[in-house]
Parts: sequence; C-alpha cells; structure tokens
Amino acid sequence: MKRRTTGGRSHGDKTRQARENRHVKPVEENAPPTPSLDEHDLERIIVKLKEDGEVPFVLILDCVQDPHNLGAILRTADGAGIHAVVAPKDKAVGITETVRRISVGAADYVPFVQVTNLARTMQHLKEAGLWFVGTSDRAEKTLYELDLRGPLALVLGAEEKGMRRLTEENCDFLAKLPMAGKVECLNVSVATGVCLFEAVRQRGAEA
Repeated sequence: MKRRTTGGRSHGDKTRQARENRHVKPVEENAPPTPSLDEHDLERIIVKLKEDGEVPFVLILDCVQDPHNLGAILRTADGAGIHAVVAPKDKAVGITETVRRISVGAADYVPFVQVTNLARTMQHLKEAGLWFVGTSDRAEKTLYELDLRGPLALVLGAEEKGMRRLTEENCDFLAKLPMAGKVECLNVSVATGVCLFEAVRQRGAEA
C-alpha cells in the first residue's frame, strides 16, 4: 500500500524536525547500547513487586516494528509508571539509537524485556496473577467499560496488523477504542497512551 505524503515532506524532513524538538534527547556518540532484559529478569521484576506490596502493571507489545513508535511508547510507559515493557525478540524492534532519542531518555529507565516465546511468557505472567487486556477492533466492549485495576498487562499489536492470533487468544479480555471519525484506528503509540492513562486513572481512583 502506497503511503500518503503531505506537502512533499520526506522521512528525512521528519527526522530533522524530531532532532530540533527541545524534548528529544540527543544520543551521545559511542554511547553503550541499552541492554534488553529476558524472561528471567521479568520473573525477578514481578517477584520483587509482590515482595514490595506493589501491583504489577505491565505493557505487552506484539511485534511493534517502527523505532519511532517504540520510542514514543517507552516515553509514555515511563510517565504511566509501567513496571516492564515486554516484546518478542523476532519481528520486533529493539532498543536502538533512534528509540533512545525519541523516548527522551525513557529507554534507559523503563525495563524492556525481549522474550523468545511471547505466548509462553504471557502464560507465566498469568500464573503470577496478572490479567491480560488486549486491544482489538473485534472487541465488543470499549476500553472504558473494563476494570483496569489490579495486576494488569495491557497488550497492543503491531502497526497495521494488530495482535497475532495466539497473542489475542491468550488475552483474558479484549477492548476497543471508540472511533467517531472515518479513520478505523489510531497509531499504536497513540493508542498505547490512551490505554495506559485510562488504566492510570482507574488505578489512581482505587488508591
């Protein structure tokens, strides 16, 4: 599918604009890459949260591939107090210089876990007591009709394709975002922000 262009602006123009944004963090030359965590690190994070009496709040990204989207998502996740962002190792972007720059430093603080088998990791998190809410256009209820309090993992799918079948089947609940216009869905980083901060609102009300 051919992408629409606006006013003849190229991808390079957008990149330069991002670099000029005062909120965008410049990446130091020769800065060491931020290491991603694995399944064992995620298990330790959940155990530590429980020991500290905190309620786990996790974000699952199913094959998000655009580094600009991941950077924006990590920035939002940091603001929402997410304890860990989980993504598959294959068919998904990891932490790159672009991700770190767009995240305004959040990539250095939000635990980013890359797993070999996402469905298996979801099962392990379920066994640890987390409930899974995934976003899908096929959902019958909107996000605002669900209870997002308690141990929670929000699941968002890839650009254009959404969640894979097995990922969706592993969700306990599905939710959609109400769309009032002609466009069917939001950009994944924008949708993530909407979902995370609705959960923050509900969880704050509980506190």
